[in-house]
Amino acid sequence: MAVALGRSGWWWCWARRLSAPNGSRMLLFLLLLGSGQGPRQVGAGQTFEYLKREHSLSKPYQGVGTGSSSLWNLMGSAMVMTQYIRLTPDMQSKQGALWNRVPCFLRDWELQVHFRIHGQGKKNLHGDGLAIWYTKDRMQPGPVFGNMDKFVGLGVFVDTYPNEEKQQERVFPYISAMVNNGSLSYDHERDGRPTELGGCTAIVRNLHYDTFLVIRYVKRHLTIMMDIDGKHEWRDCIEVPGVRLPRGYYFGTSSITGDLSDNHDLVSLKLFELTVERTPEEEKLHRDVFLPSVDNMKLPAMTAPLPPLSGLALFLIVFFSLVFSVFAIVIGIILYNKWQEQSRKRFY
Repeated sequence: MAVALGRSGWWWCWARRLSAPNGSRMLLFLLLLGSGQGPRQVGAGQTFEYLKREHSLSKPYQGVGTGSSSLWNLMGSAMVMTQYIRLTPDMQSKQGALWNRVPCFLRDWELQVHFRIHGQGKKNLHGDGLAIWYTKDRMQPGPVFGNMDKFVGLGVFVDTYPNEEKQQERVFPYISAMVNNGSLSYDHERDGRPTELGGCTAIVRNLHYDTFLVIRYVKRHLTIMMDIDGKHEWRDCIEVPGVRLPRGYYFGTSSITGDLSDNHDLVSLKLFELTVERTPEEEKLHRDVFLPSVDNMKLPAMTAPLPPLSGLALFLIVFFSLVFSVFAIVIGIILYNKWQEQSRKRFY
């Protein structure tokens, strides 16, 4: 199902009025609305969205860097360009990432991602793809599209290379999603199929128009849509009810290349807070959670690692082990001597 984008629906209707006598005032209104200084109603219900600047990123990419005052941090090969942030260049064995420094405490939100994937590789000779994250940990490089394995949170993957041999059921590039509580590993050999929530084909490489992805999380309902056809329409990709994500996690995006490569470019990230009406029953049902989960999907329980032993504790363990060993040896010698003495008495 296709849904008209805001920029192709109401936006263009208002834009055509700019030539009217009051066009200057209309232009000011649009600028204020587009800048996130006012709410915008979305959908037919009582839902409004507000742009959250602390979780958003767009040109000219101010606030990106490594300093303590930066809202966004770069990692690995990621670098800021004039028109985009390049996560990885079209070179082998590169990985890069961009992470928001501010944890997100919104209950309902929508993340719009403007990205480009392009390179010289032809016919499955390119890779590996990029990922969008909402996770407990940030700035942790690893094998899962440039991020750590066994992450805690949500990962949305734009996978451009099929690793699984005899792949016939899917056409790549392919978008998939995964919720993890830290107990699951991403299966690279099977392109994440054992743990994915759903997915769809997304032909996104080497296009001459903009490509977008939207991740919407409302009332425990996860929806992922895309606009990759240059028609300014959202197309459904993934829809999963009963997704429980804690608040206070971090948004980020990462990418990786191996023997094959691509340019993975991020143009913008825009996060909107969605204000949604809830009934008292929904308020009870949608209480905060502390570990990611999906209804009707069994995730392995997390086993907390044992804390490392202190020097004193280790010394006491070794000391009492030696005392117990000496005591056991002494008791053994006494019992052996008594046994020998009784044996001699029976002999005589």
